[in-house]
Amino acid sequence: MTKDILNQAYAAMRHDRRRTALTVLGMAWGIATVVLLLAYGAGFGRAINNIFAAWGTTVVGVMGGRTSLQAGGTKAGTPVRFTLEDIDRIGTAVPLVRHISPEATTQATAMHDTRNAQVPVSGVYPTMARIRKTEIESGRWLGDEDELQRSRVVVLGSEAKTKLFSGQFAIGEKVRINGLSFEVIGVLAPHMQEGDDNVNKIVYIPFSAMGDLRDTYYIEQIWMDYEGDHEKVVQGVRNILGATHGFKADDKRAIMVFDLMRQVQQFEIITTGLQVLLAFIGSLTLGIGGVGLMNIMLVAVTQRTREIGVEKALGARRRHILG
Repeated sequence: MTKDILNQAYAAMRHDRRRTALTVLGMAWGIATVVLLLAYGAGFGRAINNIFAAWGTTVVGVMGGRTSLQAGGTKAGTPVRFTLEDIDRIGTAVPLVRHISPEATTQATAMHDTRNAQVPVSGVYPTMARIRKTEIESGRWLGDEDELQRSRVVVLGSEAKTKLFSGQFAIGEKVRINGLSFEVIGVLAPHMQEGDDNVNKIVYIPFSAMGDLRDTYYIEQIWMDYEGDHEKVVQGVRNILGATHGFKADDKRAIMVFDLMRQVQQFEIITTGLQVLLAFIGSLTLGIGGVGLMNIMLVAVTQRTREIGVEKALGARRRHILG
């Protein structure tokens, strides 16, 4: 019985090859569309996760701004600027913080032999490597001794190394930054970009050595990583800085807080919504293919009305005809 049904189906498909080909193409197109759209949604989610993983998800950055709310004797519009004392306060008052580092930056001209390049220079503590998950390609990262001794050493970003040394070996060589000589102790592996800032052009020196290039009494940014609840960390940082600099903790413009975990959660919502939308669109496409198949099957049944009538007259049951 089964063999006869299969032979009959095969014969029907060969009898009208054009209809068979169009039916197969319509369903294959619908299925392929669903698979591709779902794969795109999943790939987008993985790409976002990889970007955040490259930076570390437990990262908080704090930048100074201007007060917008009257707080005690401090008037609105007062600039908020950080010092190294704020680093110590945060490390002491916010117990969830594991590592913390200031960051002082400047644009400088770096030179090696006849090559030169305009690069951003960042003065940081050695703990910055753990905060930003810095990966060394060759050499080493800044050490505690470098910071204590105010050593003129530098770690080059991958693109900065290419501009200054091309394919040459850089470790142990000297580069001049705004006329001052620094020894290259490390080269960073290429880092995934986020936004328009080219992080691979940055060169890192000890924060203490940054004092030779610019005044470091005020620092632009404070970076830290933590354990536990990110909202408690952010609120703790706002409370201690607000009490120190005389602004309300809920004044969003007084300090700008870069909370990577909050961005991760926001992008997870966007990714989920995108996947649902793509699945819906793919289902509609597959449904259109299914409607086309139903029309073809309706035509096939209509064409065999006489045959079905003969089979029923001979005693065939509904399941036989359906089969």
